[in-house]
Amino acid sequence: MYEDQTFDVILQRMLSRVPETMDKRESSPIYAALAPAAVELTSMYIAFDCMLAETFGDTASREYLIRLCADRGITPKKATQAVLELETDVEVTDGKRFTGGENTYIVTAPGQVTCEQIGTVGNEYTGDVLPIEYISGLTTAKIARVLIYGEAEESTESLRQRYFESFEERAFSGNVKDYRNKTLALAGVGAVKVIRTWNGPGTVKLVILDSAHGKATDTLISAVQKEFDPNGDGMGDGLAPIGHVVTVETVKESVVNIATNIIFDSGYGLNECKALIEDAIKKYILSLRQDWENQNHLIVRIASLDAAIMGVKGVLDVTGTTINESTKNLELTEYEIPVMGVVTYGE
Repeated sequence: MYEDQTFDVILQRMLSRVPETMDKRESSPIYAALAPAAVELTSMYIAFDCMLAETFGDTASREYLIRLCADRGITPKKATQAVLELETDVEVTDGKRFTGGENTYIVTAPGQVTCEQIGTVGNEYTGDVLPIEYISGLTTAKIARVLIYGEAEESTESLRQRYFESFEERAFSGNVKDYRNKTLALAGVGAVKVIRTWNGPGTVKLVILDSAHGKATDTLISAVQKEFDPNGDGMGDGLAPIGHVVTVETVKESVVNIATNIIFDSGYGLNECKALIEDAIKKYILSLRQDWENQNHLIVRIASLDAAIMGVKGVLDVTGTTINESTKNLELTEYEIPVMGVVTYGE
């Protein structure tokens, strides 16, 4: 707004108010007196610009955006720790610690460990782990899979989006937006659909995805159930209002097996492009799952698969693509998500 208020502009404006009968050259006392003041005024206009930008949600930096969000009852989501499945040949008590990769883990429940490092780093390692202290009778121990994904601290743009969404629909205890906000605030939850009165008055179903936009594990489902309605009786012992019987479930997975015929450019072939092609398909299918919350149902489109494959360097043309041996698009139900299966290539 004040970009045009430069040192030269301000100084010339000040000098123009001095009578022409007086010496205003750079070596004059008048110039020497006004120039430092012009510098300070320039700094003040720069500060005004910064202050104005920090006042509005679309331009505020993270520090001031957090302060704006606080007025709306919104706080940035903190980084969380990954919870993983631990397989051992003997029972291991809570509090025992293991190391694997570059991470350390602590047993928090039977067959379950929590990564001691905060954030997404806890999602990256599966495989053999070693006890930090001797455990009698233990010969094998490994992390089998992620049960609840660790998450990084919420990004500034995600927080900004939630700030603007807070003006669109008011959240109050028990309405859909309230359930959605509270569910997404829980560690490990990436998306949710709220089903009202699904089993009669006073019943609410939360269908969730994990933070990787995949099918939620039983551990995550139990954690969310415990937060909202731990006894499933609507007595208000959790986040749900009194009289709301909450049931937490997840989606069904639909495997997407793809067959296609690809013509490659000169110097390229399946060996060079196979990994890139399958990565492009994975990204397309992931993009569908990321949009699951906003759609009535997902459709895996052959045209979109072809477009994803065509975006790979070295691919000239794609023909005859099928999904699960069908030439039609794959239409899923409202509570179903696609997961990539096998990709086969014709001659």
